[in-house]
Amino acid sequence: MTVEEFEEFYAQAVARLTGQLYVMTGDLQEAQDVVQEAFVKAWVRRGRLERDGRPEAWIRTVAWRLAVSRWRFRRQSADAWGWGSGAAEHVAPPDPDHVVLVDALRELPAQQRRTLTLHYLCDLTVEQIAGETGLSASTIKTHLVRGRAALAHRLQDPRMEEAPDD
Repeated sequence: MTVEEFEEFYAQAVARLTGQLYVMTGDLQEAQDVVQEAFVKAWVRRGRLERDGRPEAWIRTVAWRLAVSRWRFRRQSADAWGWGSGAAEHVAPPDPDHVVLVDALRELPAQQRRTLTLHYLCDLTVEQIAGETGLSASTIKTHLVRGRAALAHRLQDPRMEEAPDD
């Protein structure tokens, strides 16, 4: 992969990968960081990425692993809990539907959230997800079924249940 080809690949894939990792992690800034770091690692391996034929899947997997590693490190570090003490600038509140969806996704186990993201946002088949995650196809199907059921339960609108019948 030439420098120009890599730059074109980056321009086409960075926003999509960042969005996917955001859904997987629930943290936009973290998603941006791990995707950038994965692209840096990909730059060194760009010749091998082209031969493998799935550079986007490789970067997504590396970014996911980086996010998990960072999460583990922060979890073990007592200093990490004091980082949020700075004053924040005013930001417009998020859309309520977005908040509900993000909260519902965060309540799912990480592997279900990742599987749903790969299937619905990345548009990967069960077999492709199995290849990317190292899980069996039946495990992927189980994660999809359970994740959809959990989201459906969490995203129910109580007003719809209370509506009188006509």
